[in-house]
Amino acid sequence: MNFNKKTILITGASSGIGRGLASALAAEKCNLVLLARRKELLDQLAITIKDKGSSVLTLKCDVANKEEVRSCINESLKQFENIDIAILNSGIGKNIEVQNLNAADAKNIFDVNFFGVINFVELFIPEFIKNKQGMIVGVSSLAETRGFAKSGFYCASKSALSIFLESLRVELKQYGVKVITVKPGFVRTPMTDKNNFKMPFIINLDKAVRIILNGIKKEKRIIQFPLPTVIGAKLLKIMPDILFEYLAQKGQ
Repeated sequence: MNFNKKTILITGASSGIGRGLASALAAEKCNLVLLARRKELLDQLAITIKDKGSSVLTLKCDVANKEEVRSCINESLKQFENIDIAILNSGIGKNIEVQNLNAADAKNIFDVNFFGVINFVELFIPEFIKNKQGMIVGVSSLAETRGFAKSGFYCASKSALSIFLESLRVELKQYGVKVITVKPGFVRTPMTDKNNFKMPFIINLDKAVRIILNGIKKEKRIIQFPLPTVIGAKLLKIMPDILFEYLAQKGQ
């Protein structure tokens, strides 16, 4: 796939992986629609990439707010007529001690990580099916593998997202619509900078962006990295529950 002249929408583009993808894609001479809740950061990014050859539209958007999502898509279509690739990257996480478990945190995390993707997919699908083309790239996580201590809501939201994207991929294949699931391990971003625990095999942002963009160009079904974390995740998945729970408790 060639990104030249494609219109690419990226959520969560104000920082981390989303910002890295936007900066790298700007050199591909495509149309970029950059969405995030912090529009001032998007506007700063747009200034730094304006000379790379791509057209850039920045819009404030809370992905959990369906009306804001609808409004942003409509604004995007007014300027660029169509959207070829939707990189649905917005995500939040929070380490929560079991003593502080509450439904409000669960709702907040699922509203962004899971329903924040569905809000876009629902609106994109009719046009993608009608045109028999389009690509949805959902950013999940290797944390989907098991229920890690203090990250239950985050792990559950990413697990739900991965399963949903898999189902979507099966159903949309007949219409020529591609669905890609991105499953990063630890990537050095402002989000992971807040973590106060060990993050094995953490990689820098530039490397993560290169892997993701190469995977999208090759239209890979699943883009997962880094390799040691992928192997570890696969081993954890088949590990007997009693052993996983023992190791997870020891690691707290």
